[in-house]
Amino acid sequence: MLIDELNSARLSKPFEALGLQPNPNGKGFIMRAWLPGAKTCRVMTLKGKKDLGELSVVNPDGLFEKVFEDVTEPFHYYFEVAYNDATIEVIDPYQFREEAFYGLNTMYETPENIYKTLGAQLIEVEVDGVKVRGTKFAVYAPSATSVAVIGDFNFWDGRRHPMARSLLGHWVLFVPGLEAGQRYKFEIKDNNGNRLPHKADPVGFYHEQYPSFASIISDQTTYKWNDDEWRKSQQNDKLTQPMSIYEVHLASWKRKLDGSSLSYRELAKELVDYCKEMGYTHIELLPVMEYPFSGSWGYQPTGLFAPTSRFGSIDDFKFFVDTCHQNNIGVILDWVPAHFPTDAHGLARFDGTPVYEYEDPRRGWHPDWNSLIYDFGRDTVRNFLVASALIWLDYYHVDGLRVDAVASMLYWDYSRKEGEWIPNVNGGNINYEAVSFLKWFNETVYRKFPGAMTIAEESTAFTGVSRPTYTGGLGFGFKWNMGWMHDSLEYMSQDPYFRKYHHGEMSFSMIYAYNENFILSISHDEVTHGKHSMLYKLPGDEWQQCANLRAFLAYQYGHPGKILNFMGTEIAQGNEWNHDASLDWWLLQYDKHKGVQALVKDLNHFYKQNEVLWANDYDPDAFRWLDVSDAEHSVFAMLRTLPDTSKGGSGENKDEIIMISNFTPVPYVAYRLGVPRPGTYKVVFNTDDKKYWGSGYSTGPEKLIASNISWQGQYHSLVLDLPPLATIFIKRVGD
Repeated sequence: MLIDELNSARLSKPFEALGLQPNPNGKGFIMRAWLPGAKTCRVMTLKGKKDLGELSVVNPDGLFEKVFEDVTEPFHYYFEVAYNDATIEVIDPYQFREEAFYGLNTMYETPENIYKTLGAQLIEVEVDGVKVRGTKFAVYAPSATSVAVIGDFNFWDGRRHPMARSLLGHWVLFVPGLEAGQRYKFEIKDNNGNRLPHKADPVGFYHEQYPSFASIISDQTTYKWNDDEWRKSQQNDKLTQPMSIYEVHLASWKRKLDGSSLSYRELAKELVDYCKEMGYTHIELLPVMEYPFSGSWGYQPTGLFAPTSRFGSIDDFKFFVDTCHQNNIGVILDWVPAHFPTDAHGLARFDGTPVYEYEDPRRGWHPDWNSLIYDFGRDTVRNFLVASALIWLDYYHVDGLRVDAVASMLYWDYSRKEGEWIPNVNGGNINYEAVSFLKWFNETVYRKFPGAMTIAEESTAFTGVSRPTYTGGLGFGFKWNMGWMHDSLEYMSQDPYFRKYHHGEMSFSMIYAYNENFILSISHDEVTHGKHSMLYKLPGDEWQQCANLRAFLAYQYGHPGKILNFMGTEIAQGNEWNHDASLDWWLLQYDKHKGVQALVKDLNHFYKQNEVLWANDYDPDAFRWLDVSDAEHSVFAMLRTLPDTSKGGSGENKDEIIMISNFTPVPYVAYRLGVPRPGTYKVVFNTDDKKYWGSGYSTGPEKLIASNISWQGQYHSLVLDLPPLATIFIKRVGD
């Protein structure tokens, strides 16, 4: 019976039972209203507010009816509903069938239609000349037997607003009168009629924190952007632009005296001012997509379409991005399409079945993170994920997405033993579905947002990660160079006496440097879980540790590839990163830490001012080893050039910088360095400078004259003194 379905919240076809229906027992129409707890209900026309009389109580639980035998056409109406303590006006949702289903038939034509159609959309409809504002809810739950939207507006009562099912498995309802700020969730019954834990909106724009994790109706149109100039300037080739990225965990970058984190708007002042002063070109944020557990650092997200409410509102987050852009700083977000947590309010078995995840745990369970893996072979999941990427570029104006854990997506046997995974159709370990998804993701992003960038965190030798899809690649713009990170840190962790036996570890990266568009990343993963801070990875006494760090950072800036460093490295923090505490900013009272910070600041500005260090990162003709064989002295020297393309590729250089590093604590007097051209040279940057807490050891005369003495395969050479544990940059300043 209808009353049983209503009382048990099992009604799946509300538009066929409620609202104004053709009278099955005669002419005209019958109006049926379901208003639990109501005492009386009168009906009024929306246009003209004509009183059409009182509905009769059919069932005391709240079912009302009235027959209109003389009415020949449907009309729009509202109710005056009397409860024990109040009388309110209610516009019946069940007269808006067309509005509820609108857009579903074209939703999958483009991925962005998902965040423009599903979730809680604020809309305005006009009926009988009357404008009606409200919220249209739509959620995908194909195996559910019934779904209701619940919230503060209906006392979280799943009986009050049953939703209607579409042929594609979406459940929809337009509820007039609901404005931004109202909380809601979905009450879903599985295919056996069992009620599931209340679910947050998978496409929700904003969510509360623990304990409710409720979704919140939000207006995406209120913020007024002021970054047009920035966005126009970003329609360029990122490969030939400077990129010094400051990786940041917002909750722990800087905290207030009471231990709380800064808000988006406070970060828009303090973090942006800091990055501007320090000379960074981009800020990369650990995931800000809503996540329930702070200890996951954001890598276990449940709200892929929503900035976390920990730090403020949607508009507050937009203000942060806008402020970055107005200060010529790009914003990159970490994005996690590889897996998701099992939290009851999230995506796990969303309608009682694996809507988003692979069903077989040999494919759908991630043993490393105790999480679920998206089913990349399902079109609804692929569209959902790509839509979640596009919304950040579209509604939130971010400049790029760094895709987390790509390797775990590409291989069926990632972190699995034999027998714990299912091979692909060819018997191999490549997940063809994930490969196809990543290609489509990259193609879609670059087609719709040509000025954006995508970055892969991928730790294997998978071919063509940052190569175009039309050549067989995955289509990413960049790839983190995990090999360079591992090898260089392994080298730097050695006592300088033993570094000569590990010399090849430091130079090995150049063997494969042009296989991908690499970013040289020293990320958060390298300074936590017992790996020590960057400072304390390095050997020696207090001075030598800092000197090692300064020399290594400058080496990183000189090496081909874009630059990324995690927050805290620039102040030589000694403690490992703690996501529950602020960086140790108090260290800057000491010259040792102020010196490293000053070095990074000057490095960033020096890097940006010298096009030769970034314009041709991925051109093998723009790099040359000058000295890579001097293992005995642990010295490396390289030449970065800027070929003069205006001369038809003649090979002449219009700019060049020499970088030379001494990774021992022994200064070298009268060290001969081969150079390609004669002339006068000058040291233009020295990590051993006293202003950086260096020793101030002299590099020799201010002007270094290259003689005609051939050396290390070069026709000319110059002689200089090399400071201990230092990297210096040298420029040719005259003939």
